[in-house]
Amino acid sequence: MAYSIDLSGRVALVTGASSGLGAQFARTLAKAGAGVVLASRRLEKLKALRAQIEGEGGDAHVVELDVTDHDSIKAAVAHAETEMGSIDILVNNSGVSTTQRLQEVTPEDFDYIFGANVKGAFFVAQEVGKRMLARATGQAPGSFTGGRIINIASMAGLKVLPQIGAYCMSKAAVIQMTRAMALEWGRFGINVNAICPGYIDTEINHRHWQTEQGQKLINLLPRKRVGQPQDLDALIVMLASDQSHFINGAVIAADDGFAI
Repeated sequence: MAYSIDLSGRVALVTGASSGLGAQFARTLAKAGAGVVLASRRLEKLKALRAQIEGEGGDAHVVELDVTDHDSIKAAVAHAETEMGSIDILVNNSGVSTTQRLQEVTPEDFDYIFGANVKGAFFVAQEVGKRMLARATGQAPGSFTGGRIINIASMAGLKVLPQIGAYCMSKAAVIQMTRAMALEWGRFGINVNAICPGYIDTEINHRHWQTEQGQKLINLLPRKRVGQPQDLDALIVMLASDQSHFINGAVIAADDGFAI
């Protein structure tokens, strides 16, 4: 007998959905039956992804979102719920990085990284969380109470890596943010968990793996390979589903063992 997870009737908001893992998360949730709201600043890429999802029989909508702008966050979440209904699942995926030694990090670099990875992620989750809380306490209508928030951290939040120290610090903050939200919101049926991906081959970094530096890095990995975006498919669907009701505050490394 086959086992399957059906997200039909659920609405998922995916930030940073214009490329990489965000786009894969959106495609995967749509294939599992969820209506997906694709959010980022790059609308043309989102529209192309929406066309792909709809061409495969899925349901998708596009909203413009700049996670560093609080007004943009509020407007995007309100627009998403107006178009597709209450958000049941948030995949908090937007993030940025720089490559530099700690002594080279400027205040502008620090604000750039923490503004998107920590402040942006927090206020996106807060805006969606407020609406989930309102439904859970009967202050707002909704057929589904509770919710699933999945924060995309990084194995760099678990293991410090050279030349991306500020990024590592920001993702460690996302991990603690996840635990704090899980603690406060769990009693309302809102499960908040974090995924810590390892090195994943995406269109952004694909060429790097072919370089001498990239090959050296691959040789340092436990099984001398990088992951593919689809390697996280089963995990994202499980955490988004009702079947994950007993998983709250978990920080799950999906890094092929690199952070051990």
